[in-house]
Amino acid sequence: MLQFKSRFPREVLLCRVGDFYEAIGIDACILVEYAGLNPFGGLRSDSIPKAGCPVVNLRQTLDDLTRNGYSVCIVEEVQGPTPARSRKGRFISGHAHPGSPYVYGLVGVDHDLDFPEPMPVVGISRSARGYCMISIFETMKAYSLDDGLTEEALVTKLRTRRCHHLFLHASLRHNASGTCRWGEFGEGGLLWGECSGKNFEWFEGDTLSELLSRVKDVYGLDDEVSFRNVNVPSKNRPRPLHLGTATQIGALPTEGIPCLLKVLLPSTCSGLPSLYVRDLLLNPPAYDIALKIQETCKLMSRVTCSIPEFTCVSSAKLVKLLEQREANYIEFCRIKNVLDEVLHMHQHAELVEILKLLMEPTWVATGLKIDFETFVNECCWASDTIGEMISLDDNESHQNVSKCANIPKEFFYDMESSWRGRVKGIHIEEEISQVEKSAEALSLAVAEDFHPIISRIKAMTASLGGPKGEIAYAREHESVWFKGKRFTPSIWGGTAGEDQIKQLKPALDSKGKKVGEEWFTTPKVEVALVRYHEASENAKARVLELLRELSVKLQTKINVLVFASMLLVIAKALFAHACEGRRRKWVFPTLVGFSTDEGANSLDGASQMKLTGLSPYWFDVASGTAVRNTVDMQSLFLLTGPNGGGKSSLLRSICAAALLGISGLMVPAESACIPYFDSIMLHMKSYDSPVDGKSSFQVEMSEIRSIVSQATSRSLVLIDEICRGTETAKGTCIAGSVVECLDTSGCLGIVSTHLHGIFSLPLTAKNITYKAMGAENVEGQTKPTWKLTDGVCRESLAFETAKREGVPESVIQRAEALYLSVYAKDASSEVVKPDKIVTSSNNDQQICKPVSSERSLEKDLAKTIIKICGKKMVEPEALECHSIGARELPPPSTVGSSCVYVMHRPDKRLYIGQTDDLEGRIRAHRAKEGLQGSSFLYLMVQGKSMACQLETLLINQLHEQGYSLANLADGKHRNFGTSSSLSTPDVVSIS
Repeated sequence: MLQFKSRFPREVLLCRVGDFYEAIGIDACILVEYAGLNPFGGLRSDSIPKAGCPVVNLRQTLDDLTRNGYSVCIVEEVQGPTPARSRKGRFISGHAHPGSPYVYGLVGVDHDLDFPEPMPVVGISRSARGYCMISIFETMKAYSLDDGLTEEALVTKLRTRRCHHLFLHASLRHNASGTCRWGEFGEGGLLWGECSGKNFEWFEGDTLSELLSRVKDVYGLDDEVSFRNVNVPSKNRPRPLHLGTATQIGALPTEGIPCLLKVLLPSTCSGLPSLYVRDLLLNPPAYDIALKIQETCKLMSRVTCSIPEFTCVSSAKLVKLLEQREANYIEFCRIKNVLDEVLHMHQHAELVEILKLLMEPTWVATGLKIDFETFVNECCWASDTIGEMISLDDNESHQNVSKCANIPKEFFYDMESSWRGRVKGIHIEEEISQVEKSAEALSLAVAEDFHPIISRIKAMTASLGGPKGEIAYAREHESVWFKGKRFTPSIWGGTAGEDQIKQLKPALDSKGKKVGEEWFTTPKVEVALVRYHEASENAKARVLELLRELSVKLQTKINVLVFASMLLVIAKALFAHACEGRRRKWVFPTLVGFSTDEGANSLDGASQMKLTGLSPYWFDVASGTAVRNTVDMQSLFLLTGPNGGGKSSLLRSICAAALLGISGLMVPAESACIPYFDSIMLHMKSYDSPVDGKSSFQVEMSEIRSIVSQATSRSLVLIDEICRGTETAKGTCIAGSVVECLDTSGCLGIVSTHLHGIFSLPLTAKNITYKAMGAENVEGQTKPTWKLTDGVCRESLAFETAKREGVPESVIQRAEALYLSVYAKDASSEVVKPDKIVTSSNNDQQICKPVSSERSLEKDLAKTIIKICGKKMVEPEALECHSIGARELPPPSTVGSSCVYVMHRPDKRLYIGQTDDLEGRIRAHRAKEGLQGSSFLYLMVQGKSMACQLETLLINQLHEQGYSLANLADGKHRNFGTSSSLSTPDVVSIS
C-alpha cells in the first residue's frame, strides 16, 4: 500500500483512478471549496466526502489550488496491463506548490506551461545590525541573505514577493522596548502587522542552518542536497527602499499614485523584464553596477543595427524542467533561441560590447560568476548539442505523418503528430521505418478486407434508403474500422465479397465491450492495427527517451543556461528602457560616486544635486504636456506653498529622478547631476492603521523615527507636509526639531509644510534653504504658478481650493469671516516671483539564417531602394538602408523617427510602408497569420511628409521594375512617383 505523509500544513492529495484524479475526506472538501469541483459519492450524512476532476482538467485544478496557497501531491498510476485481481501500481509523480507547478508528463505534450514567479521559503530574524531576511528557493537550490535591513525595507520585501512558507526566529520576540509582547510597543509593529495575517512558524537556533534544515524537511530533500548562496558582496550599496517610498512613487503599484514602472518600459514589454526593473528600483545596485547599467543603456540607445527579439525564459522553469527531465520540444527550441541570440550578439561588432557590459549585472542578479569567453564557448556547445538532436527544419521528409490512400489522414495525424518533427530523423530511422511498414500493412489489410464489401454495397443497393458502408476513423478508440449503416452481414452471404463479409465481426473497445451496431472489423485488420500502434508507441517512447537524454546533457551546463536566460531578460529590459527613454526625451544623468579615500565621509561633489528641466515622471514630455522645473540642491530645503501648488508633485519627481539615477537608468530631465545616495527616503501623507491600533499621526511618527535614525550625509530625505495629523503648536515644534536633526545629519532633501509658525521658532539649523512654490495675483485672485522659487509663501489658497472642490458657498464665506476676525493681522502673503513651472496635477495623463541567394537578393533590393529614393533627396549620399532579420527588431535609434520600410514576406512579395513607430509596425505585421517570418529593410528620413512621398515613389517604381508587391493599390493614393525614368535593375523580380 502506498504510504503518504503530508509535509505541508496545507497540502492536498490527488490520486489518479482511471480517467480521473480523486481526493477523499478533507482534501475533497478543499477541492469543492477552492477548485469549484462538484462532490460525488454517497448522499448519506455519514458517507466519506469525495471529489475529483477529469485528467484533462488536472492543470486547471492545480492552478486553482496553488493560487489559494495550497500544495498538492499527485499520485499517478503505473501505465500498462495489470494482471487480474492485482492491485494497480501507483507512485508519487510530483508536487505542485505555489510558484512551482506540476511538470510530470510535460515532455510528451506540445503545449507550453505558464511558470509563475518562484515563491521562496522565508525566514526572518533580528540582530544588532537590524533585521535579517533569508529567502530559500527550493527549485533553484539557492538562497539569498539580506542583513541589516530596516523594518520598513523588510516589510517592502515581504509585500513584493509572496512566500510559500514563513518562519520567524525567536529573536523577534524581544524588541527595543524590552517587552516579549512583540509588536505592541515601539519598533516591530509594522512587521507584526504584516506577519500576523500570514501562516507562520517559530524557530530557534542558528538562523541559516536551521532554516535550511526546515526546508529540506518540508520538501523531502536529502541531507546531501546543497543550496548555493546567490548574494554578491558589494560595498556602498544603497539601502533597499522603504515601503512608503516605494508606494508613493509607484515602484509598487498603488491606487491613486502614478506608476513609475509603467513609464520606464513600453507597454509591449512586460513579464520578466518588468520584474527585473521593479527589483532594480526596490534594491538599487552598487555604484559600479549602476555605472555598467547606464553605460549599457547608452550604447543601446546608439545602436543602428537590428537587435534580437531577446527570448525570455524563467530560470526557475529552466532548472525544474531539466532537473525533472520534462523539457519538451517547445522548451528546447526556446532554450536554443536564448543561446543563439547570445551568440548573435557576440558575433556582431555593435552588440558584442553590450554583451560584455551585461555580464556584471547578470552576475549580481544570479550570483553566478562566469568568464566571458567560457560563457560564449559553453553557449556555443549547448546550442550545437540541441541543434544536433532537435529537428528545426519543417521540410524534412521524415517529419511528415504517414499517408495511405485507404486510411483517413486524420488517423495518422492523431497517432503520429505527438512525436513526429521533434528530433532529427537520423536518431529514429529504425523506428520510423517500422511505423511506415506497419502503416502500409494496415492499409493493405483495410483494402483487402473492406474494399470488396464497399464495392458490393455500392453495386447492389439503391442510392437512397439502402445499406451504406465506408472506411471510417473512430477517434475515441484510435482505430480504423468498417462503418456500415443499415448493414447486416448475415444477409449478404452468397454474394460477391462473401469471404470478406464472413470475416466481419463487431468492433470492441479497450474493455472488450461492443462499440456499436455500425462498427465492424476483421482479425487481419485488428492484427495490423495492433502492429501499427506498437510501432508508433515505440517511436514515441524513443523520442521521449532522446529528449530526456538531452535534458541530462544540458543539466551539466545549467549554470550557463541560467546565466544566459537572465542576461537576455536584462538585455530586453534595458533595450526597452532605452527605447522608451528616447521616446520620452529623457536623459542619462551624471552619477557622482563615493570617494575611494580611506576614511572619507562624503561623496566627491555629493553636496549638490542638480536637476535641470525636471518634469513629473508621469507626464510625457514628448507630447508637450509636461512643464519642467529646475532644482539645484546643496542643502536641506524648507518648502512652503499653496494647496495645489505642486509641492507633492515636486517631491515625487525628485525622488523618482534620484532613484532612477542611482539605478543606472534615464531620468525625466534635460540634464542631471545626481550624487550616489546611500538611501532615498520619501514620506508623504499617512493613514491610520486600525489593525495595529495606530492613528495616522502615530503612523507618521513611526515613519519619521525610521527616517531620522537612518539619515546620513549621503542620504536624500523628502518629507511632505510634516506633522499634519496633530494640533498646530506641538506639531510645529516637532517639525522644527526634525528639521534641525536632518540639518545636523548633513543630508540633502526637502521638508514641505503648511505650519508657518516654524519660521518663528528659534531653530539652530545652519544650512536650511527656504524655497516656495510660487503664486501670483491674477485679476484680484491669488493663483499658484507651480514654480519653485526662493523665499517663503504663506498663502495656502485653502478657501479657493475648497470652492473649487464644491464646498457650499455659505460655508466658505463663514470660514473667511472667521479667519479675518482672528488672523487679520497675519493675512498678508509673501509671494515670490517665480522662474520655473512645475505641474500641479497628480493625474496620470528561433534565429533565421538566410541562404546566400537570399542575401544577394536583399543586397540588390537595398541598392535599388537607395537608387530610387536618392533621386528625391537633397543629400542622397546620406541615405543608408538597414536590414532587420526574421527574428529581429529595430534598434532604439529608430524611436520617434520617420521611416520608410520594405517588408519581404514569406511568399516572396514585398510590402512598402512608412511609420513613426517602426517597432510597433513590425510587431503588427508579424502578428498576422503567415507573416511571422517576414524580414525588413528600412530608411530613416526627415519628417513624415518625406516618408509618405518616398513610400508612394517606392511602390510605383519597384512595381515598374518587376518586383512583386502586396500593396500595389497604395501607390494610387498620391500622384507622386509614377515616372519610369529610373533604369531597370539587374534583378528583375525578387520572386
